[in-house]
Amino acid sequence: MAAAEIRLLTDRDAEAYWKLRLEALQQEPESFSESAEEHQQTTMESAVERLTADPDNFVFGAFQQGQLVGMAGFFRYQIAKARHKGRIWGVYVRGTCRGQGTGRELLVELLMRIKARPGIEQVSLTVVGGQEAAKILYRSLGFETYGVEPRGLKVGDRYFGNEHMALLITK
Repeated sequence: MAAAEIRLLTDRDAEAYWKLRLEALQQEPESFSESAEEHQQTTMESAVERLTADPDNFVFGAFQQGQLVGMAGFFRYQIAKARHKGRIWGVYVRGTCRGQGTGRELLVELLMRIKARPGIEQVSLTVVGGQEAAKILYRSLGFETYGVEPRGLKVGDRYFGNEHMALLITK
């Protein structure tokens, strides 16, 4: 399969983004804090708002043959003492598109934009226990584990640990 087209999502991508986010939550409920049911309560307007151009909060998408197949978001902390940090969230690549480098391409582009933002010195993310491919990818990009939260998520009657990882950005 050809390399994916990676680009910043805009309000024009809101419907595709909303649907892919729902797919992610349904297919991998143990990988995200938000549930599919909670997401279904959100509006298309909220998706548009999330994707509206904001230099410190954005979502990148991976497209194959014009279809959104992957996404990764970023937000910068707004409080004064934490503005030097941001967080990657909602990383997902459709199952049929995994193992092709799409996740790596997506994160490389996302990190390039993050590093271009003035004043951001550190970016963090959380990966759920058992997601070994994701952990390997994050480590290969320079992320290091700084803690593990046991029982970080509860899905039904099952618990999942959260591994917290950070990347220091040198400028």
